[in-house]
Amino acid sequence: MLPLDIVFHLSYNHHMIIFDSSTLILLARIDLLEIFIQSFHDTVLIPEKVRIRIYYEEREETPLLNKFIENKKIKVSKVRNSKLVKKLMEDFAIGAGKAEVLALTIQEKANIIATDDRNAIRACKLLQLNFTTAIAILVRAFEKKLIDREEALIKLDKLENIARYKLSIINNVKNHIEGGV
Repeated sequence: MLPLDIVFHLSYNHHMIIFDSSTLILLARIDLLEIFIQSFHDTVLIPEKVRIRIYYEEREETPLLNKFIENKKIKVSKVRNSKLVKKLMEDFAIGAGKAEVLALTIQEKANIIATDDRNAIRACKLLQLNFTTAIAILVRAFEKKLIDREEALIKLDKLENIARYKLSIINNVKNHIEGGV
């Protein structure tokens, strides 16, 4: 996994992060997406399938996600290689949206994928694609002092209630946050 400095870097190098819908939704639900978007100074990208899912699934976070897309804070891109998408779906037992995220990462030579999906993470490891998760973004936001300890623990608690992280991961992150940086 790529060191998460890339997620909140301040350099002029062109970096790109491609999100799947689950990680976007998790960050929005714990009120961390806006902080991330404001702190990440390069391209945040999603494939068309993720855009469609966000647009048509009426969720509490849909208006916020649509606002970021309309304001071009989150850009939408079309995957050109539909055969690759189908192959990724078959090889890794993932849906079309996750497969498009992987294919778009390859197509755009993106630096990192944001996904919390177990099969997509397995695919990233096998394809040697760098990835991050919502919980890793939360930790990095705390380390970069974008959120304080109390806020980080509140967001971690919310994440524990809505995501499927192992208890050991939650406890390790809680200990890290409580112990400081």
